[in-house]
Amino acid sequence: MELDLEYNSEREHLIIPEYGRHIQKMINHCVGLEDVNDRNKMAKAIVDVMGNLQPHLRDVPDFQHKLWDQLYIMSDYKLEVDSSFPKPEKEVLQAKPDRLPYPKSASKYRFYGNNIQIMIDKALTWDEGEMKDALVYTIANHMKKCYLNWNKDTVEDKVIFKHLTELSGGKINLDSESEELSESRNLLRKKPNRPTKSVHKHQPKKNYKKKPRN
Repeated sequence: MELDLEYNSEREHLIIPEYGRHIQKMINHCVGLEDVNDRNKMAKAIVDVMGNLQPHLRDVPDFQHKLWDQLYIMSDYKLEVDSSFPKPEKEVLQAKPDRLPYPKSASKYRFYGNNIQIMIDKALTWDEGEMKDALVYTIANHMKKCYLNWNKDTVEDKVIFKHLTELSGGKINLDSESEELSESRNLLRKKPNRPTKSVHKHQPKKNYKKKPRN
């Protein structure tokens, strides 16, 4: 006795595996029908079955349109039926998206991150005054913190000022300023751990002596 066994590796590739092989066979059979009316009836029946197999799609806007698109896709765009929705174009659906540009590093000082350059560019747009000076020193302190996180050693303020001048294209220069940046130990100071809730130990029960009965 010989058994005719089929293995998935030898079967036809499923375009949308979620619907299973029987739906795929029904669609292939529908494509091969010569009568247009028979194809229309069978296509609508297949769409109804697909809707029952994917009940979560009922909450999706334009539910029927999505099912018909999947029907055309599973037929490899060969199905010709009268539908309320236009047949999707294979070239449009299979077109590769535009390649996203890889974000370039703001400068050679990668340990500062890209956000520092964005902050510096923003500071350059501000009018001269106390607000801009406060922002510039905030940026410089953050740069110093980033440097210390990367290097762990102490760093002189003039090194940070030099990098800031370079990143700003020479428009920000703090070398002549007398104000100093925050100390390294303050920038790297860790937040204190939150105290854990003390667990009260169960107190031993008191032994009460029973009074003797009279």
